[in-house]
Amino acid sequence: MKAENYIKLEFPSRSVNEALARAAAAAFAAQLDPTLDELGDIKTAVSEAVTNCIVHAYPDCIGKITLRLRIIDARRLEISVKDTGRGIEDVARAREPLFTTGGEERSGMGFTIMESFMDSVSVRSKPGRGTTVVMRRELSARAVK
Repeated sequence: MKAENYIKLEFPSRSVNEALARAAAAAFAAQLDPTLDELGDIKTAVSEAVTNCIVHAYPDCIGKITLRLRIIDARRLEISVKDTGRGIEDVARAREPLFTTGGEERSGMGFTIMESFMDSVSVRSKPGRGTTVVMRRELSARAVK
């Protein structure tokens, strides 16, 4: 699939950069004229994916997060969040609601939230090498006034 437009951002896995990722995703998606609900869904999904990198991929260090956004076929948004951290041993288990490796303060709902706000979510991970989460969302066609 050829992208009509795209961006790529790299930033350190500092918690302050989660807001940057949300804002960048919202600004990029704005060119598709999303509804406020769609924009909120996109921001929430990006927030969950980036937070997973910060908390789980780099629990004891600062690493690199790569955020890529592409527009495909005029209305479809693809979001990729990649880290080069510790990876996920069992992706199927990690995607189960309430499962977490982040301690008592984590809800274990990150992947479930991403899946509820996006049309599709795929996860590729290799222990010791990192994880890539790719999310896709088809945005509604809005009536031209």
